[in-house]
Amino acid sequence: MIDLTISEDVATVVLNAPSTLNSLDAQALRDLGRAYDEADAAGVRALVLRGEGRAFCAGRDISAVDPRDDDVMGYLGGLVTPLLQRMARFPAPTFAAAHGACLGVGLGLLIATDVVYVAESAKIGSPFAALGATLDSGGHALFVDRLGAHKTLDLIYTGRLMSGTEAVASGLFSRVLPDDEVLQTTTDAAATAARGATAAFLASKQLVSRIRDERLALWESIEVENTAQAALCDTDDYREGFAAFQEKRKPEFHGR
Repeated sequence: MIDLTISEDVATVVLNAPSTLNSLDAQALRDLGRAYDEADAAGVRALVLRGEGRAFCAGRDISAVDPRDDDVMGYLGGLVTPLLQRMARFPAPTFAAAHGACLGVGLGLLIATDVVYVAESAKIGSPFAALGATLDSGGHALFVDRLGAHKTLDLIYTGRLMSGTEAVASGLFSRVLPDDEVLQTTTDAAATAARGATAAFLASKQLVSRIRDERLALWESIEVENTAQAALCDTDDYREGFAAFQEKRKPEFHGR
């Protein structure tokens, strides 16, 4: 149910179980992690994550779960959390095309992706109230950070799902697009990134993560930026960028 293709330095990872709205069981999570490992080993310079069919991902596949004997910590702590960490640390720009249901662990996959383009009609939120469970996979952190406590608890208590338009307007994700434009726009953006200065992109990705996770103040952020910039000055891409500018031509970056 997890498909991986690589073309022109871009990996495309597809959640391919449309009959279950791409819900993820334990094996699917393992396969998804392996797909990211294979893409990393292949040295891709960008990655696209998308879902086949009517939804991106409706969350965990609970069709065979017995709530009386459910190893929740094994699923979340042993599988979901390590996967999300792996995705967030992928050493190249990552993009997601989100449409339809984006729920539970599906929402977590989006949180762990660098750039998320969502369809106007996407459904994003916490349907867990109907199951007697709570939001997981990083949803609390994202919602509280972007929406504040009051709106977060409103969404959790009521189970109301946001449209893609509302989610982007609330600052959750990158851009909202008409449903029929999301995938192509995402693919084009990944292709553009793959041709870019991916060594510098990785530095920015790491800086953004550190500033967010460590809550760095302005001057602390500037100091770590300075260090990163100095390191990039010793890369082939940096030299190529300057040479291309001076020679009035397009640069040819190789990510090193």
